[in-house]
Amino acid sequence: MIAPVHGLVLAGGRSTRMHRDKAALAYHGRSQLEETHARLAECLPQVYVGVRADQTDDPLRRGYAQIVDVQGLAGPLAGILAAQRHTPQVAWLIVACDLPFLNVAVLRHLLAARNPAAIATAFRSAHDGLPEPLCAIYEPRSNAALERYAAAGRNCPRKFLIESAATLVDLPDARALDNINSATEYWQTMQTLAPRPDGQEVQIQYFALLREQAGRSRETLRTQARTPRELYAELRTRHPFTLDVDLLRVAVNGEFGDWEQPLAEGDAVVFIPPVAGG
Repeated sequence: MIAPVHGLVLAGGRSTRMHRDKAALAYHGRSQLEETHARLAECLPQVYVGVRADQTDDPLRRGYAQIVDVQGLAGPLAGILAAQRHTPQVAWLIVACDLPFLNVAVLRHLLAARNPAAIATAFRSAHDGLPEPLCAIYEPRSNAALERYAAAGRNCPRKFLIESAATLVDLPDARALDNINSATEYWQTMQTLAPRPDGQEVQIQYFALLREQAGRSRETLRTQARTPRELYAELRTRHPFTLDVDLLRVAVNGEFGDWEQPLAEGDAVVFIPPVAGG
């Protein structure tokens, strides 16, 4: 009997290169987590979201059926193994949440090409011909092999698929599995998928010297700035700010952020001068 297929959206990453939660980025008018979950749900009867233990109550993730990553493992293998332990008798279609070009037609193409006799079925990368492990179907027969792989201290699912001779399928769309990891890639993708000719509206708050120089403590601004650094440069053309960006800290939506992280519609941005600055 051929095992049924369940889906798992990997959403437990720390987004260290993006400097904001990649699952929350909106390329199609809703969060990438919601978009990816919906695509899988069109193809499969049961879809879960893979999360870290500290994300179970996160507002973005708590509304979904969750599977918590295996503790002590790093990277996507922690989510794949957690799914297999959760329901070992099914095959798992594993999909990363940072694939904004992925669509239902591509997922159905993979499901139609599934080889239940193989350890897994994966797309062949359009860039290097190697298996794409984060849009792949892992059969129940891979469970024990993946457990041994992890127990040996190995954590690269791509190398696992290479060594296991997974069935590989050509991608019907060369861009479908392009993942977005940096602010530059994010804005390039937004220009393709969801251009904003009018920019985005952000809420800005000022403290100390910046508040004095701006003549206000807060303002709402529609801006073309893509990052906090670009936003501050724009604000310096509006207000007589004397502090260079290197002297400030920036917080986005209540958390200290990175000057190069992408800004999104509705973000709350706070520029914080040094104590000696005012």
